[in-house]
Amino acid sequence: MTMIATPPWICRVCLSRLVRQAIGRPTRFYANATKAAPNSVPRALVERARTIAAEHRQLTAQLSDGFNARAAKQAGATAPVVSALQTWDKASEAVAELTALIHDPGSDPELRELAADDLDATRAELANASHGLVTALVPVHPFAHLPCLLEIRPGAGGSEAAIFAGDLLRMYQSFCNRTGFRATLLKYENINGTQEAGIPLAEAVLEIDQENAYSVFRCEAGVHRVQRVPATEKQGRTHTSAASVHVLPSLNENAAADENYDDPESDYYIDPKEVRLEVMRASGAGGQHVNKTESAVRLTHIPTTTAVSMQDSRSQPKNKEKAWALLRARIAQLRREKRDEEMVAMRRSVVGVAKMGRGDKVRTYNWNQQRVTDHRSGITVHHLDDMMEGGQTLEQVMESVRSWLMEKDLEALIADEEADTKK
Repeated sequence: MTMIATPPWICRVCLSRLVRQAIGRPTRFYANATKAAPNSVPRALVERARTIAAEHRQLTAQLSDGFNARAAKQAGATAPVVSALQTWDKASEAVAELTALIHDPGSDPELRELAADDLDATRAELANASHGLVTALVPVHPFAHLPCLLEIRPGAGGSEAAIFAGDLLRMYQSFCNRTGFRATLLKYENINGTQEAGIPLAEAVLEIDQENAYSVFRCEAGVHRVQRVPATEKQGRTHTSAASVHVLPSLNENAAADENYDDPESDYYIDPKEVRLEVMRASGAGGQHVNKTESAVRLTHIPTTTAVSMQDSRSQPKNKEKAWALLRARIAQLRREKRDEEMVAMRRSVVGVAKMGRGDKVRTYNWNQQRVTDHRSGITVHHLDDMMEGGQTLEQVMESVRSWLMEKDLEALIADEEADTKK
């Protein structure tokens, strides 16, 4: 490397600028130094990012010849990866150049000292760039941008499970009130088959009509277990009960405009010939309306035996509209889960990746110890009352699970790249 003379009067700021000028020029040792540069991103992911960047360049060239809606959408989707890769490349090169300068015996001692001072900060920049690149590469869930439906039902445990299901419903409603999410109770049915309050819950459907709600509440899907002494227990024994939470995509008016229900390729497509429609009189309180009007609606998707019933409205058309929306959401979720399971099976057969995110229980609420443990992320908190009120504790637990889901998505992404490499 060419020696840089440094007069005694030159300031350290100017010297630092000289360092950057020096490491910006090609040197005889730079090629070897890049091999030693820190790389916290797996090689498979870097190669994937470069492939995406190449596709982005092709799309950009295509758009320069004329507008194409599909190409524009794909270019917009890949742009974050391209930007993150450029930032990562720049930080990687800076670390490699500083490292090479430090280890070059022919460089000026003061330059080496300044390079050493800059190295820690540059490595921190590389760490941030690595995190940004990995985050950009993790595929976004296809329903992430949509509003969602929370279906809550009691599981094992009799009336105590039904009471706990109602507790979960109120927890999510409180969380939505606190965070400003628009939540509407689409369906509420107690164990007597009516909509009367004060009776343990049999089924509830809570619509969260907010953009990106699915990505926020996706972490709540699964079996929630409760350990506590029921109010009806006379001997003070702790019982274990459970309730299930299903998170489904929902289409509001704006989102529905982007979906073609007549397109067989859409997850929301349902052939009307495969649906059995039944109308009946609603049950529960309602006076003459309940006794004389067949307003309740039941839809059954025959191929999957998925059934949806709706009686919350006094209008049959409104109940039918809600039932169709719920049926489409359930079928879309079933199709997505089937694809996920097929993908996991393929990964396990190729690289031995274990099935992710599926278990008998996802979370345990222990009233005696005022403790909540999520069995996916491993987090344990002791503010149960705040949790059940939809407070910061619930948000903390949800965030830990979302991070866990991202880690699993990243593991799956690396597995896919390794599988492609083996092929």
